[in-house]
Amino acid sequence: MYESLREWISGSYAPHGYCLLWDPKLVWTMAISDALIAIAYFSIPIALVTLIRKRRDIEFGGIFWLFALFITACGLTHIVALWNLWNGAYALEAGVKAVTAAASVLTAIILWPLLPKLLALPSPAHLREAYDALRAEMAEREKAEAALVQARKMEAIGQLTGGIAHDFNNLLQVVSGSLDLIAQRAADDERIQHLSAAALGAVERGRRLTSQLLSFARIQRIELRPVAVAELLDGLRELLTRTIDPSVELRFDVDKAPDGVIADPVQLELALLNLALNARDAMPDGGRLTITLAEQNLEGRPDVEDGAYVAITVRDTGTGMTPEIAARAFEPFFTTKAVGKGSGLGLSMVFGMAKQSGGTVDIDSAPGRGTAVTIYLRQSAATEIPCPTPRRVSSDDARDIAGTKILVVDDEPIVREVVAEMLADLGCKVLTAENGEKALTLLEGDMPDAMVLDFAMPGMNGAEVARAALARRPDIRIVFATGFAQSDAIDAVLGDNAIVLRKPFSPSALVQALQKALVE
Repeated sequence: MYESLREWISGSYAPHGYCLLWDPKLVWTMAISDALIAIAYFSIPIALVTLIRKRRDIEFGGIFWLFALFITACGLTHIVALWNLWNGAYALEAGVKAVTAAASVLTAIILWPLLPKLLALPSPAHLREAYDALRAEMAEREKAEAALVQARKMEAIGQLTGGIAHDFNNLLQVVSGSLDLIAQRAADDERIQHLSAAALGAVERGRRLTSQLLSFARIQRIELRPVAVAELLDGLRELLTRTIDPSVELRFDVDKAPDGVIADPVQLELALLNLALNARDAMPDGGRLTITLAEQNLEGRPDVEDGAYVAITVRDTGTGMTPEIAARAFEPFFTTKAVGKGSGLGLSMVFGMAKQSGGTVDIDSAPGRGTAVTIYLRQSAATEIPCPTPRRVSSDDARDIAGTKILVVDDEPIVREVVAEMLADLGCKVLTAENGEKALTLLEGDMPDAMVLDFAMPGMNGAEVARAALARRPDIRIVFATGFAQSDAIDAVLGDNAIVLRKPFSPSALVQALQKALVE
């Protein structure tokens, strides 16, 4: 067997060098070329095997192994050719070529069906496009997540401020109700009238402060209706002209603008006044304050529905804000003004008003470039401007409810007492209850005509009491009196016809609410 193998390797044929007549140039050219080709061939499979072992995630790994075998066989043919320059082992060469042929045919058979899949692999350009698209999607997601975090933070702060406003409104109701009673019972004493009027003015300022808190918290019951913004701005123009320093140029660009929006006119006017006064304060050395109206179609924004909006922009040429300050501008109690110069509720109130109206607010600012705050409100056909309600009750209005039996339900004893006194002075028969359970008991026994019902109470809240009361007495009339008006909960009981008094309320507002409830 050893002799056969030796014969197969060394061969009995004439070496290939005889064919070259042993020409040194030809022999050594052939020898060196075959050696270099063989070395290159053997390096390729080594590289392929290294790649496959280190990158096991590469698809079509089998074809790489087969290709390595094919290249190795090709390298062996050149080694045998080099050997046969001085030996005649053509049988060995034939065997190596047979192996190479089999490997090459098998590689070709497997490679062609794989070609469509290989062509389907993404090119570097496609990979770059996919990478760029993924980066854009990640950036959009990060933006959406940041907006969600901000919304949740604002909601949490809103719940806190709403709770504070509720307690404060109860205190204001006691103060304002007591002052109204004092003024009414000492109608002939001018000094008392003067003092009570001054104190009621302070109460009104407190009411506006809590109104801003509730507006930010988006729990205040607002009366949405079509409002002509241009007319509202005309009424605001005179006030701003008197209030803003002459060094500030005041401009209104409201011509040819579709100005009808859906909003609460009182809250909208207060929001615009806050923005204008903030702009004034940002320009201590003078500048330009511009208020503009423009139609704007909003699409694809996560914070509002798509549709037609009116953009109300208040722009100043003041000091501007850094991105860090602008990001916190809508937070309640956040202010960059000196102590005593601002409450930090102006922009938060604007934010709450816009959200409750189905709109949104944008702020664009930079240091040295000024600030532009834009309120987007749903577009509508035009018109109305609110009229203030007097505090004093006319004798005709008092006669309308005199003799009516009213059940006052409030968990705060001093609030309950003051409201009962206000009704008693108007000639009403008054019953009181500190909770829902007692109110329902009195409802069946004493048969009151109407209820003045607090909303936020321990145990049964106002909505639950109203629902139970209507189930027992469908004819009972209900007026909600609350400093924490959760509109959805109230509307779920009485729908759009719910009558709500915002604490603190005046005797005349109480009479008007009862008149409306008793007539309906």
